[in-house]
Amino acid sequence: METPLTRSEIWRIEKYLRNLFRLDTITIVERPKQADSVEVQVNGEFIGVIFKDEEDGEVSYAFNMAILEMDLPEPPASRAG
Repeated sequence: METPLTRSEIWRIEKYLRNLFRLDTITIVERPKQADSVEVQVNGEFIGVIFKDEEDGEVSYAFNMAILEMDLPEPPASRAG
C-alpha cells in the first residue's frame, strides 16, 4: 500500500541525513508521480531514493542507493584483482 510522505517527514529525513553524513548539501526532493518515495540529491545530483513503508503501525524508511561500477575510482595497484 502506498503511503505518502508528508512535508514534515521529508524535512526530518533531510535533517537526519545531513547530520548523519555531516553534509549540508544533501536535499530531499519530492517525486511527483511517486508519493511513497522521495529522491535524495547531493549538490543537485541524484544519488538514490528513500521509500516509506508502513506496516502494523510501524513506519520505516528505506534508502536505496545505486552505485555504478563505472563511477568508482580505479583501485591502487596493491588492491587490484
